[in-house]
Amino acid sequence: MEQTVAESQYAAALSVAEDPAVSSAERAEMLMEIALGLQTKPKSASQLRDAVALYQRALAEVPAAETVLQARIRARMGTALQAIPDGGISEMKQACECYELALEVLNNLGKPEEVAEVELNHGLVIQGLAGMGAGRIQEAIQCYHRALRVFTREKYPQEFAVLHNNLSIAYLSIPATDEQGKIREALAVQSFEEVLKVVNLIDHPNEYAMVQNNLGNALQYVSSSHALENNLRALTAYDEALKVRTARDMPIEYANTIANKANVLRNLPSDVGLNLEPVVQALALYREAQALFAQHGLADRAELMAAAIAETEADRHVLH
Repeated sequence: MEQTVAESQYAAALSVAEDPAVSSAERAEMLMEIALGLQTKPKSASQLRDAVALYQRALAEVPAAETVLQARIRARMGTALQAIPDGGISEMKQACECYELALEVLNNLGKPEEVAEVELNHGLVIQGLAGMGAGRIQEAIQCYHRALRVFTREKYPQEFAVLHNNLSIAYLSIPATDEQGKIREALAVQSFEEVLKVVNLIDHPNEYAMVQNNLGNALQYVSSSHALENNLRALTAYDEALKVRTARDMPIEYANTIANKANVLRNLPSDVGLNLEPVVQALALYREAQALFAQHGLADRAELMAAAIAETEADRHVLH
């Protein structure tokens, strides 16, 4: 049924484009709005591709003098291209081009909020391309920082949280092979902490758990002279994540977090002051994670846990 509705919307849009009683600018705006409707909660990739086709038709209709309208159509077309689930590098590069052309106009003539939204989306696409080896993560970071000039925590908490979460991931994705590596790691931790000023356990439980888990990972691997302090902070972050990620409700996420927690515990000194020797706790968590991964058909992760158990037991034997 949804597909039939989408097809009728697309056909209606094409009929609008043929209506001589409507001005070119009005036709372009109507096509843009129908395209936006198609890409809102799409049921298939074909609906997103139809939306892209409508944006392209809108661009063909819009008068040359309507530069701001052109830019807004391009910005929206970029979001449709970006959202295509089976899209590849080609679609993402097209989305980048849309955003770049839109920003050339909107930086001078657009509203600050729409410029910041384009910068955010542009950063997300570049970050995705960087993960495929087809983009520079530093450019994504620059986009996010420009967007943060407008999307402040006080006025735009949701966008602020998205930006800082992606900034953290971007910082951590850069190999720490230069002098700036430690600074980027520290900035990643700081950005996760900024997200937690917006995301809370009651209102956003899943996001809260994800960010706490990621914060724990960042803390335990950051290069610092305060390794023990960071590891203890990481344990606290994992415990916060585990308030949401339970073995019953989220078994895979729970297993991932307890495995991360075990990684911290195995590296703590025995006299750190915990109720149970850290390495004993680590082994128990590794075994629990291994069992859950195996139970849910994740053999590769179960094997990683088996290897971690063997290494931890070997290290423990050497120490004793």
